[in-house]
Amino acid sequence: MSLHLVLFLLFGALCVAGAINLLAHRHPIDSALSLVVVMASLAVEYLLLGAEFVAAVQVLVYAGAVMVLFIFVIMLLNAGVEERTKGSRVAILLGIPGTVIGGVLVAWVLLHRVSSVSLPIGAELGDPRSLARILFSQFLLPFEVTSVLIMIAILGAVVLASRPEAIAKSHPAETAKAMPELVGAEKEH
Repeated sequence: MSLHLVLFLLFGALCVAGAINLLAHRHPIDSALSLVVVMASLAVEYLLLGAEFVAAVQVLVYAGAVMVLFIFVIMLLNAGVEERTKGSRVAILLGIPGTVIGGVLVAWVLLHRVSSVSLPIGAELGDPRSLARILFSQFLLPFEVTSVLIMIAILGAVVLASRPEAIAKSHPAETAKAMPELVGAEKEH
């Protein structure tokens, strides 16, 4: 087994562990930091696959800018600790066997179909100029639609966070002290 494959498997395991940690945490800031670990691990995976530009974009755009945006929205919404519920029976009945089957398939492919051929870093053509030309010509519409959807999500979070009814429901004791007329209006409805 080569060092390249060992590093690939190590950072793949770190990525999966970060994703599991993301789901296990109850506080949204902790989950967001686990997502940073996942994105950084993916950047190393791209680097090991010979895609330096994609790895740099992963770090700069996703682990940097998008995560700052996520943390900003989490803090804007003042999200507290997540409340746990039992969960859906359908999710449990389909999710556990699906996860086991997916894990077995991935393990089988890794054990039986691993080729010893690996690309050295920089072997694939994919300079930033050709990628930018494709992104801003062929894929301009999906690129712009994605940016508009992110902007709509931010505006929705700001609107939800600024509504007094949402504040009253999330912090009833503090709202009763600060705005007694709002709490009295809610009781009448």
